[in-house]
Amino acid sequence: MSWLASIPSPSSGSLEIGPLRLNAYGLMIALGAVAATWLVGRRLESRQWGTRDDASSIAIWAVPAGVVGARLYHVITDWDRFDGRYLDAFKIWQGGLGIYGGLVLGTVVGLWVAKRRGLNARQVLTIAAPAIPLAQAIGRWGNWFNQELFGRPTSLPWGLEIDARHLPKGYELGTLFHPTFLYESLGCLLLVVMLLQVDRRVTLAPGRLFAVYAAGYSLLRFFVEGLRIDTAKAAGGLRLNQWVSVGVLVLAVVVLVMSRSRNDSSPATSDSAPETT
Repeated sequence: MSWLASIPSPSSGSLEIGPLRLNAYGLMIALGAVAATWLVGRRLESRQWGTRDDASSIAIWAVPAGVVGARLYHVITDWDRFDGRYLDAFKIWQGGLGIYGGLVLGTVVGLWVAKRRGLNARQVLTIAAPAIPLAQAIGRWGNWFNQELFGRPTSLPWGLEIDARHLPKGYELGTLFHPTFLYESLGCLLLVVMLLQVDRRVTLAPGRLFAVYAAGYSLLRFFVEGLRIDTAKAAGGLRLNQWVSVGVLVLAVVVLVMSRSRNDSSPATSDSAPETT
C-alpha cells in the first residue's frame, strides 16, 4: 500500500459534463437507483416472476418515496440542526439522508406498487434484496463528494483528506480520517455478492432473503457508524443509528428463525427457479 498516501478530497461537489453542471450527491443516488432497477428487472425476468417494466414501475414510485423517507428520518433525528432554519430541511442536495427511513418508506411503497401490478410481495422482496445494497454502494460516494460523514482520524494509507471548508473544528488541516463512505460502499458490494450466492445456492422461502439483507446491512452499519465523528444523538455509549441497527438485526434474525420454524413444520414447496447468468 506504499503507493497510496491518502484518498484526496474532491475538488468540487458537482460534475460538469459539457454545458451541464450536475450535483454529484444527487447523481450518485440516481446512478444507484438505475443500477438497482436494472438488477431487479433482470432477476424478475430470470425467474419469470415479472418483467423489466414491472421493475421500472416500482422504481418510479419507490425511489422518490425512499428519498422522502430518508430525509424525514434525518430531519426528525437531527431536528436541532434545523431549528430556526426550517427551509433547510428541504435542501436534500446538501446531504442528510437516513437510510433506515428510506428503506421503510421505499419498501412499503414499492410493495404497494408491486401488488397493484399483480406481483407476489414476498417474491419481490427476494428479488430486491441484493439490488438495494447495490444502490447503497453507489449512492455512498455522494458522501465523498460532499465531504461528510467520515470517521475519526487515522494514519492508515487510505486515510481521507478533507479540505479546510469541511474540516471539523479542533482538527488541523492535513489530518486524515477514516473513509467510512468507502467502507460502507465496499461492504455493500460484498453484501450484494453474498446475497446473490445465498439466493443461488440455498433454498429460502420467498421474502427471507430480504431478512438476510437486513441482518447483514445492520451489522455492517453498526461497525461503520461506530467510526463516525459527526454529531449524533447517543445513549449508553452507542450512537442512535447503532441502536437502530441493533434493533433491525434482532428483528431480522427473529423473522428468519420464525419463518424457518414455519417452513420446517409445513410441506416443502418450491416456487422459485434457478437464476440464469
